[in-house]
Amino acid sequence: MRDSTSTMERPALAMAVALLVLASVCGGFPGASCTKVSYDDRALLIDGERRIILSGSIHYPRSTPEMWPDLIQKAKDGGLNTIETYVFWNGHEPRPREYNFEGNYDIMRFFSEVQKAGMYAILRIGPYVCAEWNYGGLPAWLRKIPGMQFRLHNEPFEREMETFTKLIVNKMKDANMFAEQGGPIILAQIENEYGNIQGSLPDQESATKYIHWCAEMANNQNVSVPWIMCQQSNDLPPNVLETCNGFYCHDFKPKGNMPKMWTENWTGWFKSWDKPDYHRPAEDVAYAVAMFFQNSGSVQNYYMYHGGTNFGRTSGGPYITTSYDYDAPLDEYGNISQPKYGHLKQLHALLTSMEKHLVYGQQNETSFDDKVKATKYTLDDGSSACFISNSHDNKDVNVTFEGSVYQVPAWSVSVLPDCKTVAYNTAKVKTQTSVMVKKESAVSRGLKWFWLPELLEPFRTERTGSLRSNELLEQIVTGADESDYLWYKTSLTSSAAEEFTLYVNTTGHELYAFVNGKLAGYQHSANGPYLFQFQAPAKLKAGKNYISLLSATVGLKNYGASFELMPAGIVGGPVKLVRADGSAIDLSHNTWTYKTGLYGESIQIHLDRPDLEWTFPRTVPVNRPFSWYKAIFHTPAGEDAVVVDLAGMNKGVVYVNGHNLGRYWTSYIAGDMDGCHRCDYRGEYTTWGNQEKCLTGCHEIGQRFYHVPRSFLNAGGLNTIVLFEEAGGDPAKVNFRTVAVGPVCVDAEKGDAITLSCAHGSTISSIDVASFGLAKGSQCGAYKGGCESKAAMEALSAACVGKESCTVSYTDDFVSAGCEGSGVLTVQATC
Repeated sequence: MRDSTSTMERPALAMAVALLVLASVCGGFPGASCTKVSYDDRALLIDGERRIILSGSIHYPRSTPEMWPDLIQKAKDGGLNTIETYVFWNGHEPRPREYNFEGNYDIMRFFSEVQKAGMYAILRIGPYVCAEWNYGGLPAWLRKIPGMQFRLHNEPFEREMETFTKLIVNKMKDANMFAEQGGPIILAQIENEYGNIQGSLPDQESATKYIHWCAEMANNQNVSVPWIMCQQSNDLPPNVLETCNGFYCHDFKPKGNMPKMWTENWTGWFKSWDKPDYHRPAEDVAYAVAMFFQNSGSVQNYYMYHGGTNFGRTSGGPYITTSYDYDAPLDEYGNISQPKYGHLKQLHALLTSMEKHLVYGQQNETSFDDKVKATKYTLDDGSSACFISNSHDNKDVNVTFEGSVYQVPAWSVSVLPDCKTVAYNTAKVKTQTSVMVKKESAVSRGLKWFWLPELLEPFRTERTGSLRSNELLEQIVTGADESDYLWYKTSLTSSAAEEFTLYVNTTGHELYAFVNGKLAGYQHSANGPYLFQFQAPAKLKAGKNYISLLSATVGLKNYGASFELMPAGIVGGPVKLVRADGSAIDLSHNTWTYKTGLYGESIQIHLDRPDLEWTFPRTVPVNRPFSWYKAIFHTPAGEDAVVVDLAGMNKGVVYVNGHNLGRYWTSYIAGDMDGCHRCDYRGEYTTWGNQEKCLTGCHEIGQRFYHVPRSFLNAGGLNTIVLFEEAGGDPAKVNFRTVAVGPVCVDAEKGDAITLSCAHGSTISSIDVASFGLAKGSQCGAYKGGCESKAAMEALSAACVGKESCTVSYTDDFVSAGCEGSGVLTVQATC
């Protein structure tokens, strides 16, 4: 066929075709930027240029879509250039081939927000994620598939895993989210921390085949960015990159021609109901980061940068709290957590300014002893950037380097962008400390509570239930984890009235026992073994008797070799009625009827349906197990985060306007641990082996406050709170609070700029302290004494009071007569 296009038209047509191709590849419009991602042994190469990656984990389901832009922007303002997230399989596919990509599971919207902010992204598909997430992110319904073995080489698991992985990849491709399409994603991950448990799996040949299959399957997706596997050092498949997870990764050495990458720098730790709160000092996090880049690191991610909230039933463990604050730079509610955020921000700015030196410079090390060294990165133009590190945990050192003497505190790194002047030391925190306070809101006054009993009658016999068996079944498989609760019900006929002890051997986390409709007893397991022997008195009547056992879980296990096989419920039993003389009736092989969930769950009481007849008694029943409570409240004014204080309750679930805020267990008191009584940033930080430090909250309620995202509330309108109280509590003590900055404090040396800042329009009401020589160990908000500087007090009061933020330079005038011995000025203000 002859081409009828004229010679003059052909160049224009060719350009139009080129633009069309570019548009189809690069985000759907000609202006989008196609990005090629590769790597060498020094760094990721983005469009052929080596880059350092400063990343932070923000998990989309642990916040709300309305929070995402602010969280991402704060991460960018904090000096990050990348956001990392896991993908949560059981959240996206709660039942086979039923998918959820709405609300806080709208992962495409999340990555779009990252792209709008001009940041890169790391997509960690897993699809096993650990993450202290229920069942490690794997759907419980997988257990019902014949032949299923989790994370081993078998067709059922690999088929389901590949199906989900392709689903996510294709959604990302359809939305043009990979870098070569003009999107933000520069790395993708398959599997997660498999190397940690691979050697403990029952079939090593199957494990090796599986992890190599994972790599091949991932690479077949053609995503145009490198695939990574974290913690996979011993059996690393080809065509994937190895990365490190931990509190410290500066000694990590990847194999082969790949850059040194740190996918999880743990900024704190998760919390369990019976444990205090873990805090990793800002000085130590900064030390770890600086050491990593001093030692040739180029990709670093904070886990977490914003932890957020385990809404609904998403927390794993078992016994992990609803809060997933993680002591991160952005707290559970999205507030900036100072000094961690600001101290790291200053480090990020310096590392970014040194980028060319770090990824292109020639590296030279000078060792002063086995724990003190200087590292110099020099470019061809002769310019250089340096680090001096001191890894002694109890000894400051003076280092003579290139003709100058530098004082380097213990467990710290000094950063010298020009190899002459110390611009930053990880142990010297120059940003403010902010104490967050929870102020009771006026909307708490006069709350009127309504009440409904949980309907137990249908569950007190074996008539209701769709499944019957002559054995005691495992709870996770039987109920597919559709609810925390599973009923085990049976009956027996007695020739006469008789008294027994009901004995139940269970691997459930909790157990309620009913005999002929009456509650006979309750017990929960200690955090750890999740195995206990329940005993309660049981009085049988002549004739037919009913035994109803309600087993409950509090989050499913999320980590460990073959973690999915850890049983829950009354699997196997035995269940016995034991007489005083020791003889027993074994009910284990009776006909048992099973029913998943509570009646209130099945009719969705939490949605406050108009056909429900709530009771408004003069006195609301308190300390009554299996009760539902409801109250109406106004939205608290302002922009500060909102929490609900449930200190008066016991154990259950809290909902606001139909949104499940998560489980509460306010009767669980955190134990005493040595770490509550000692804190020093110097020395390795750990959260196990009785080496914990810097804990708070011993002997306090495990979690008292529950996040109510403002997007869950009706702006300027009325809202409904619904509580399901399982064990008996007092709703009259429930109140709402807002979270705001209270006291703020700064330590400054001569020449420093003293910056104080409130938030959300709050202003500085007073300068409370401006003194030298304050005793160590005092807490911000309680400072007093020292040698007061009247000049500093006057200057700060004039510049700061009534302002949301202010900056004042520390000058010679601030040093008062008699205060010359200390150069550190401590300032405390109130927002």
